[in-house]
Amino acid sequence: MTARIGRTGVAALMVAHCAGMVDLVALPVWVGTLMQHRKLDPQQAGGLVTLFLAGAVLASLVLAPRLARLPVRGLAASGFALAAACFATLIGDLSYAAMAALHGVAGLAAGASLSVTHGTIARSANPHRLFALVGMALGVFAVIFLGAASKLVQTTGGSQVMFGMFTGVMAVAAVVAMAAFPRPDGAAGPQDAPALGRIPRTVWYGVAGISAMALVQSMTFSFLERVGRTRGFEADAITAVLVVLGLVNLLPAVLAALLEKRWPAHRVLLAGPVLQALLCITIMSSAAFGPYAAAASVFAAVMIFTHTFAFGLLARLDPSGRALAATPAMLMAGAAVGPILGGTLVKAFGYETIGIAAALIAAVAVLCFLQLRPRTATAAAAGVRA
Repeated sequence: MTARIGRTGVAALMVAHCAGMVDLVALPVWVGTLMQHRKLDPQQAGGLVTLFLAGAVLASLVLAPRLARLPVRGLAASGFALAAACFATLIGDLSYAAMAALHGVAGLAAGASLSVTHGTIARSANPHRLFALVGMALGVFAVIFLGAASKLVQTTGGSQVMFGMFTGVMAVAAVVAMAAFPRPDGAAGPQDAPALGRIPRTVWYGVAGISAMALVQSMTFSFLERVGRTRGFEADAITAVLVVLGLVNLLPAVLAALLEKRWPAHRVLLAGPVLQALLCITIMSSAAFGPYAAAASVFAAVMIFTHTFAFGLLARLDPSGRALAATPAMLMAGAAVGPILGGTLVKAFGYETIGIAAALIAAVAVLCFLQLRPRTATAAAAGVRA
């Protein structure tokens, strides 16, 4: 069943999506700041972010199958509040073990909130359009956050400022969720749970493909700022690239909404991983600023555009919303591995190996998305309705 969500509810979902997806926006600042101001090596810095993402994956996997029975408003608000408390504690001077534990708990909390957010979007009247709207909000958030965070971290307080900004984002999301998070009254309730049926097998191929793209996204994005500095590019120039990246991120969700009926989703999904890998190779191997800047500016946009089409397609295949309540898991299972895998590759072999790994992972994503060809997807959807 689907539910119509009013403007206030849509606004609350936008805020929740931005807070829950803060890693997608903040990875270059997050990893770079931990390395520069907490004096961690690439593997250690990537490991902390991986713990946050792994916590989000675990929360999503636990909650997604129980979506119909969850108190979504209370869970969204309390999760963001706990994440805010964890980030506030991280402002202090802590041991690596304490930082690791707090990153893990923050990930669990934010992941729980994001899971019910995406599950609510999936059960709306037009999941593709609503996911595009929250994607537009994330683009605006990225412009503001990247423009402010990079400069403030450089000029004022280092990691304390960064974790303070994370605290503020999560606290605002908690307040907004408590006040306005929509209750999906039109969606399936607990009494409907036994009749929901099995999630089609093809959905899981789509989930795996998105996870593979998320792995490339986080592996590349985590070291986007660091590879630029290693190549000798000026800090202000890299900050400008991050701001442009945020501005470009305003476009893909808008385009995805406009092209929903014009571009076949399965073709978008096949092209997305290939383009993403080519951009990653350019970012990680270019010794000149121009190619690096051009590729970095549009890198995140490819993931946003492709994922919007994937979200709409998977929502049609699984109208219950259970699979898409696991969106944090499908994104962050890949994203959780990215920072530590990227850090390990950089530490052992150098930045260029991230591009090689991206090409191999893109091939896996394409193979997964090939299973979502129209005939296969139509047959799976018919089987669920039957």
